[in-house]
Amino acid sequence: MNDKALEEVFVSSEELFKGVLINVEHWQVLLPNGKPALREIVRHRGAAAVVPLDDAGNVTMVRQHRIAVGRFTWEIPAGKLDYAGEDMLECARRELEEETGLNAENYRLLTVMDTTPGFCNEQIGIYLATGLSQRVAHTDPDEFLHVRAFPLTEAIQMVMSGEIHDSKTIAGLLMAAQLQNCAAVAPFDQPAPIQRQSGAFSSRGKE
Repeated sequence: MNDKALEEVFVSSEELFKGVLINVEHWQVLLPNGKPALREIVRHRGAAAVVPLDDAGNVTMVRQHRIAVGRFTWEIPAGKLDYAGEDMLECARRELEEETGLNAENYRLLTVMDTTPGFCNEQIGIYLATGLSQRVAHTDPDEFLHVRAFPLTEAIQMVMSGEIHDSKTIAGLLMAAQLQNCAAVAPFDQPAPIQRQSGAFSSRGKE
């Protein structure tokens, strides 16, 4: 397989919109056949998410209303990075405590997920958190959440039945369940440093 035969080459960019959460740009690129093309690109500074799994095999999720899709969702705790380049693990720790009041002794990196690579550079670092202890939640003023713990097996059933739609939650829960099935080979308490993947946006320098 020759990836070079598939590669698009960045030529130039024009910023169309600069927002609080995202920036939108037009990119001029060259296709593998040498012809020019336009790409609409959404730039996002990234996020982190956590699968908090207790010793009894329960996972804590939050329920909230997502007006962009017009429905209520069950999601693992998550939040955006405070700034481009922030350590995703630090973000994960902060969001877990803010949304649920939980503190974790152990964090294991599950994956760094490209959420919508067709038009957006957002990456979410997803962690498994174990060794949980309860503190006091302190959500942001614009966050309204209901927190509930589910057996991981029940959460997986919610994924498979279509009750859970959120992509980071689906990925995190399925990977946590796979690790649980392979715990003897991959123990939950194995720490993992974040390894952010580089890509086209890492060279643009305008996060």
